[in-house]
Amino acid sequence: MGGAKVNDKINVINNLLEKVDILVIGGGMAYTFIKALGGTVGDSLLEADKVEYAKEMLEKAEKKGVKLLLPIDTVIVKEFKNEAESDIVPTGLIPDGWMGVDIGPKTIELFSDALKTAKTVVWNGPMGVFEFSNFAKGTEAIAHVLAELDGTTIIGGGDSAAAVNQLGYGDKMSHISTGGGASLEFLEGKELPGVAAVNDK
Repeated sequence: MGGAKVNDKINVINNLLEKVDILVIGGGMAYTFIKALGGTVGDSLLEADKVEYAKEMLEKAEKKGVKLLLPIDTVIVKEFKNEAESDIVPTGLIPDGWMGVDIGPKTIELFSDALKTAKTVVWNGPMGVFEFSNFAKGTEAIAHVLAELDGTTIIGGGDSAAAVNQLGYGDKMSHISTGGGASLEFLEGKELPGVAAVNDK
């Protein structure tokens, strides 16, 4: 799971923790989880009203025996632009005035190793500010790992689908959904009208 906001994926995370062995969280939404663990996130994207929820999800993962992986290092910048001066720091130690924009090299390795063992991967949301080429490395690395997998790889619409197609990995994935919102609803466990209609036949 990646992308900017925890709020968009609250029910998805809750539902997935009932079903998955490993949940990988990157992108802007990861900083709310890092804050929940007591880390400092500087000026990174943070949903302060979702920190308690993030704590609950971390506890639920532990109870369910789900390995919940968060970034361990982060690419940070002072200015939100592609050419910004950047640095790499441990994720929970982002200084004031700096913001996280991508997962760092150690995190790429951590996430990649976890994904390489998977039989089925569902991916929704980029690992960083994918629109800026300098901060798309995390997203590109994950796409590359999934393209090499023998297992089933499902890409859930939106930015993840754009990233995979842009990198030329589209034909290497088992399925690419074009519906970001519908993919999220499906992952929340909701019944989709189109699927329900087909099932009724």
